[in-house]
Amino acid sequence: MFVLYNEKTKFPVKIWLENESQLEENCLEQAYHLSQLPFLHKWVCLMPDTHAGKGMPIGGVIAAKDVIIPNAVGVDIGCGMDFIPTNIRVEDIREIQTGNGTLIQAIIGSIMRGIPLNTERYREPQESEVLDRAKQEIEKYAENTELLPLIDDGYFQVGSLGGGNHFIELQEDENGYLCVMIHSGSRHLGKAICDYFHEKARELNCLWYSEVKDEHRLAFLPVHTKEGQQYIRWMNLAMDYAFENRARMLEKTCAIVKELIEKNTEFVVEFGEEVNCHHNYAALENHYDANVWVHRKGAVRVREGEKAVIPGAMGSYSYVAEGKGNKESFCTSSHGAGRSYSRSGAMQAFTVEKVMVDLKEQGVVLGKRKKNDVAEECRFAYKDIDQVMAQQMDLVTPIRKLKTVGVIKG
Repeated sequence: MFVLYNEKTKFPVKIWLENESQLEENCLEQAYHLSQLPFLHKWVCLMPDTHAGKGMPIGGVIAAKDVIIPNAVGVDIGCGMDFIPTNIRVEDIREIQTGNGTLIQAIIGSIMRGIPLNTERYREPQESEVLDRAKQEIEKYAENTELLPLIDDGYFQVGSLGGGNHFIELQEDENGYLCVMIHSGSRHLGKAICDYFHEKARELNCLWYSEVKDEHRLAFLPVHTKEGQQYIRWMNLAMDYAFENRARMLEKTCAIVKELIEKNTEFVVEFGEEVNCHHNYAALENHYDANVWVHRKGAVRVREGEKAVIPGAMGSYSYVAEGKGNKESFCTSSHGAGRSYSRSGAMQAFTVEKVMVDLKEQGVVLGKRKKNDVAEECRFAYKDIDQVMAQQMDLVTPIRKLKTVGVIKG
């Protein structure tokens, strides 16, 4: 970790990398913008997977006094990870043949048929305790009439994957056991909430003659204002929805894994401890004797002993880790490997053939309806996850290392 503190910074910027040369220029510029915010507490943190985002870098962490910034949470509010291990050894099922290819291929295919991917949604409304509760407490949300239709619409998306970097993976841990990992968020609900309140914040910041420049895309809402309270309520709804969305997909995936393995083998599938965690959100926490709103955008909370899921790119490694409660990072670690190429840059740099050959050579089963954009999410487009983990050994302790066996992308 090194610290940036110069004429461009009002507050220090602590960066969990070796030196400034490892930061892309746009990310560094956004870090400077963050460091100028007048309501910061202590310093800005950038995790080792950091890269430029919208307003605030991905992998960025700030603690703010009495304000909340929609774009410092991000458009996919509550995006995060869900993970569960099994008692099944991958070597015992990898070569088993079924009527739909190998057992791994059959599981991947069945998941793809059962869970909507990319922009797909369910034709019928799904059960959602989170949305049911929101409707029972509708007076909490009634003032934001433009957002109310999102609640009914959410019933058709809960338990769906989405696109981009979201995935469902079958993985093998270092002891050879099959595990399931899911990356997804709040679907359209979170994006609509972020965009709506970012525009409200922009309008209010203009009225207040805010010193925060509009072009930096960091418009804020004081938490004691009506608009600040509204955003917090909607943000928490999106976080609960994202948590439920991942849990619902994990439930379906585990049912498919259990059914097909037990149908085609004599094994009885058992599941271990689930870890479901957010990495795009804000929360009121106490740090250095102050109650502050900690914004984690592409970063995961890791208090001492708290478990986190830190994925790499498809075809590489992922980790389950345990937090060390490092106060300097506001008890935070990276949320993944972090991009080293933009989506368009990856498409230009790596061909579909190169990516497909790489996955085949590694024995990875890919479940994806359209392959033409597969390079966007290939492992070559991301930083080396092992290097990222090495740069944050003061933040987390790895407790499980996992390798992709099969992956479903939107």
